Amino acid sequence: MTKQSIQTIKMGLMAFSLFALVACSSSGDTDESGAMGSEGSSSSSSSGSTARTNPGSTSGQLTQEEIRAQNALRQTVFYFDFDIAEFKAADRETLSFHARDLAANSSKRIRLEGHADERGTREYNLALGERRANSVLNYLIVNGASRSQIEVVSYGEERPAQQGQSENAYSRNRRVEVVAR
Repeated sequence: MTKQSIQTIKMGLMAFSLFALVACSSSGDTDESGAMGSEGSSSSSSSGSTARTNPGSTSGQLTQEEIRAQNALRQTVFYFDFDIAEFKAADRETLSFHARDLAANSSKRIRLEGHADERGTREYNLALGERRANSVLNYLIVNGASRSQIEVVSYGEERPAQQGQSENAYSRNRRVEVVAR
């Protein structure tokens, strides 16, 4: 099975579980949702819609797309291969959710912080960190974010996520971090 097939199956199971939960919760005579109301919804779904799994409900249930968006927006660190400035293909969907969130929230601002491992000169690593951050920046803009919402900074090798000279430490340090400003 491919990674995408597994992802599709997981999403299907999640949708079924949410449907079952909504069906069970709406079968009772009382509404136990209380103050949660619709405030539990996310405004960052890909279509900009705030539709629920049960449209008339005030139980705060999120759609499958809203759950995917929230999970994607929690991922704020993107890792890179050695001496490569292009982000990994597996990160495209997550970055698309970040772009849609920025497009839907014009007042939101982020900083993309580019990093490199300690191999290479200081100058080279600063440039590589900047190329990595710009790679993410360009993808976000192409997918709906505004350039004015995004700041790019490179720290090169100056702020390692993990100390050490092992491949594990190096791989943790080759990254771009999305930081809210």
